[in-house]
Amino acid sequence: MLLTDTHTHIYYHADSNTLTQQMQRCFEKDIKRLFLPNVNSESIPAVMKTVATYPENCFPMLGLHPCDVKENYQQELAKIYEALQQHHVYAIGEIGLDLYWDKSTLEIQKDAFRTQVQWAKDMNLPIDIHCREAFDELFVLLKELKDTKLFGVLHCFTGDIHQAQHAIDLGFALGIGGVVTFKKAGLDEVVKQIDLQHIVLETDAPYLAPSPFRGKENESSYLYYVAQKVADIKEISIEKVAEITTENSKRIFGI
Repeated sequence: MLLTDTHTHIYYHADSNTLTQQMQRCFEKDIKRLFLPNVNSESIPAVMKTVATYPENCFPMLGLHPCDVKENYQQELAKIYEALQQHHVYAIGEIGLDLYWDKSTLEIQKDAFRTQVQWAKDMNLPIDIHCREAFDELFVLLKELKDTKLFGVLHCFTGDIHQAQHAIDLGFALGIGGVVTFKKAGLDEVVKQIDLQHIVLETDAPYLAPSPFRGKENESSYLYYVAQKVADIKEISIEKVAEITTENSKRIFGI
């Protein structure tokens, strides 16, 4: 069995025994492919150090997280673009829109998003999208930018079936994480109706730990519990879930 965590910030533990221990627990659970999105220019060194330590297992993404789109966002984008010239990456991310923390930055979030989508198109890369309380605004942007080169993952998807289908129609896979294990989230009903060909698995560690670890620090080894929940929903084996979702990740990220 081979499981893929398509979105983890495990690099927060770079240069520590915690990273070694968490990676070992991943291997014990057959989680051997991890995709690492940075959030701003300062997080790039930790991402790359983790990738260098586990080159067969960890794969980098680079982008500017919408919560880090501030007044200096153009300078931040310039630093990240420079890093893209120096490192081989597998996606532009995580990028997107977030209206949960700060609605006042929406217009510059959009500008940063457009810029980074163009990078992805120029480099023939997928994008990894963060969207929180901004589905309507995001879908308008994606329709504006849609062409044959726009594809990727809508990370940490927690929307309804209509939003799920809209994302799929726009060419995106859904990143399903720990929320699918939450009893009252309703995401299990959405997953039940979506073909596995449109789903990849993720943890978003250290955030959003699945049951039975809810409320504690998440880690990539907990992807096993996400996969098991999806298997239960689909009434198939966890091995089949691992096979299909890992193949989906290979198709999207090109590795």
